[in-house]
Amino acid sequence: MLAYPDLSYSLLYCLITVLLFYLINNFTSIFKCLFPSEASKLPRSFPIIGSYFSIIKNIPQFSVWTANIVNSQPSSTFVLHRALGHRQVITSNPANVKHILKTNFHVYQKGTFGSRVMHDFLGHGIFNVDGDTWRFQRQLSSHEFNTKSLRKFVGTVVDTELCDRLIPILFKAAKEEESLDFQDILQRFAFDNICNIAFGYDPEYLLPSLPDVKFAVAFENATTLISKRFQYIIPLVWKVQKFFDTGAEKVLRKSIEEVRDFARKVMMEKREVLQEKSKLQSVDLLSRFLSSGHSDEVFVTDIVISFILAGRDTTSAVLTWFFYLIAKYPHVENEILAEINDKKFEKNSESSAYNEVKDMIYTHAALCESMRLYPPVPTDNKQAMKDDVLPDGTHVYKGDRVLYHPYAMGRSEKLWGSDWPEFRPERWLERDTVTEKWCVISRDQYTYPVFQAGPRVCLGKEMAFLQMKRVVAGILPAFRVIPVIEKGKEPVFISYLTAKMQGGFPVRIQPRVSNT
Repeated sequence: MLAYPDLSYSLLYCLITVLLFYLINNFTSIFKCLFPSEASKLPRSFPIIGSYFSIIKNIPQFSVWTANIVNSQPSSTFVLHRALGHRQVITSNPANVKHILKTNFHVYQKGTFGSRVMHDFLGHGIFNVDGDTWRFQRQLSSHEFNTKSLRKFVGTVVDTELCDRLIPILFKAAKEEESLDFQDILQRFAFDNICNIAFGYDPEYLLPSLPDVKFAVAFENATTLISKRFQYIIPLVWKVQKFFDTGAEKVLRKSIEEVRDFARKVMMEKREVLQEKSKLQSVDLLSRFLSSGHSDEVFVTDIVISFILAGRDTTSAVLTWFFYLIAKYPHVENEILAEINDKKFEKNSESSAYNEVKDMIYTHAALCESMRLYPPVPTDNKQAMKDDVLPDGTHVYKGDRVLYHPYAMGRSEKLWGSDWPEFRPERWLERDTVTEKWCVISRDQYTYPVFQAGPRVCLGKEMAFLQMKRVVAGILPAFRVIPVIEKGKEPVFISYLTAKMQGGFPVRIQPRVSNT
């Protein structure tokens, strides 16, 4: 047991010695690497340490930095050299993306790197496994997500949270002329929703007092800290911290224990309730998995935590940037309002939430356009299981990390034209020649892989659009959401496992004056 820490310290000592050697002997080259000329896009790489200096400098803005590099390359692909000879192939080329996510799907898997980083949190959940384990969970989850009862349940949960909590909070803020961190409000809203849908449990995170719910705070800490493991230049650093149970890894361990203990407690209580009933009455995912005979405690906990992670920040991230963009482009907001007023939504109407929002074509296009510019998951990593060659000729070697880049793809002039910086929902629409109504243009999922693509395409895509459209339809007719941002400044896009606005999204809420 004592040999391992001694070995770890020896390795760290050797690495520090190598770094000092290169700092002394390559000062000029390192200076150019840290402060490159505008003409130099590819990061400078050194023996052993790779592009360490460029990477460490750009960690806070990794998605934006790599997007600028990859879109500057003729093939929309480049190789980022990491320490100790490790390579990361980064691409925004749709042909490569299709090759990775579909054509050679069996070659590009989660792999050992990503699975080890996330294992403490997700275990063997669907987003952290490959092969037969993944196929089984995918088949099971696909069946549950395609049921009408779940879709109806999602609509009911969203409407309840919207009408009973979110709208009253906005009314209060408008009346008292208070500013809100709208990103935080939307995250709380999404967390309550996904916990109800996944667990059948309401954490009450969006109560008027905006409480620090223990489970929600632990989940946020776990998500943030485990995502930072991906940022370490040398993974040995976090592994050593974990071994000694110190620093960020100690906080992470406690947060994960809190999340998993709570999940197990809810599962045990749910199991007892189901055993007392002869027929399934609850339609949350946990009840469905338990009722279908899956009683393994670890398996069910892993898969439910995975779905909470997937649904917690993605919809709130999209809506945060969406409300920022429509405030910046008021003509788009007016078009959405006109569409909502035309639908004449009624609270507690007999029609389902799905039927009410499915024809919100312009709103759908605006959400797609928002995700083009600010995808909730800006990059996604795979690992090559064997040597391969991408369609653009890039060689990939067994063990390489391969990253496809939705954020860069949404900002590519090659894919979207010279007006790509413009927020223009019309690029997703065309007029029906018979009815003269808008229709959504179907985009190639490998050019727009916001929901992934191929065998791992997102199961919750329809559910996500349902939630987001209901929020838009509930908020916009009653309120203007006005960003409180210094003139001439733009919000800073950052990402952990999902995208966020750095420092939150401060807004003022203004009641909308009715013309009727």
